[in-house]
Amino acid sequence: MNDQESLPQQPLTEHLAELRSCLIVSLAAAFAGFAIAYAVIQPVADWFLAPLVQVMPESKSLIFSSYQEGFFFYLKLALAAGLLLASPVIFHQTWRFVAPGLYQHEKRALLPFTVVSSLCFLGGAAFGHLVIFPPTFRFLLGYSNAFLEPMPAVSEYFSLALFLLIAFGLIFELPVFMVFLAKLGKVDAPFLARNRKYAVLIAFIAAAVVTPTPDPVNQCLMAGPLIALYEISIIAVRFFVKKPLTALAAEEAKLHNL
Repeated sequence: MNDQESLPQQPLTEHLAELRSCLIVSLAAAFAGFAIAYAVIQPVADWFLAPLVQVMPESKSLIFSSYQEGFFFYLKLALAAGLLLASPVIFHQTWRFVAPGLYQHEKRALLPFTVVSSLCFLGGAAFGHLVIFPPTFRFLLGYSNAFLEPMPAVSEYFSLALFLLIAFGLIFELPVFMVFLAKLGKVDAPFLARNRKYAVLIAFIAAAVVTPTPDPVNQCLMAGPLIALYEISIIAVRFFVKKPLTALAAEEAKLHNL
């Protein structure tokens, strides 16, 4: 394939100008999302803190140990929520920046990947918050007694909860990642099916590493979705990947040379 004809070339200054434009739009969207989130930060905080608050004793509440800790909690929460609100714009700008440097068959694949990966990430974060968080924090607070009184700090909860939300969001990207590898010709459905037993083992190892508790119930709650996502990956690869991108590129080159 003649790269000069298939991939339009841009001067470096024009490429940098395009990058600057994408960054400006993304930062503006993030700032707008931050402003919106901070305007309604208390309902956002109530939703974010609900998994821990619901399992705490009625007489207990979260604490902050320094004067500025409460302020920075709301600030960081608004920033995280703002980036979440701005994520469609950020993904779109990323797509707009990389699109001119792709082959035609790659352009057709990238936009659906962007949309589906965004939905998978949000779905994974929601699953972690709604399904995993309540039993996890109930287990952790179950060690309180007359000698051990729970006094969770809001900053510690924020760090742990944000880490778990990101972890579950990334885990739910597994089908998208497998389809992407299949598009590149690295894996296929028979290969994934043959290695199912290793995937199950890796799922339980990942659950043991990521979950903050040694409780086997919570670990199974995480390993179960991982195994299910692996099975969904096999179905998605079999359904969506007819030919890898490398084969499509070879066909385009053959047609171009005719």
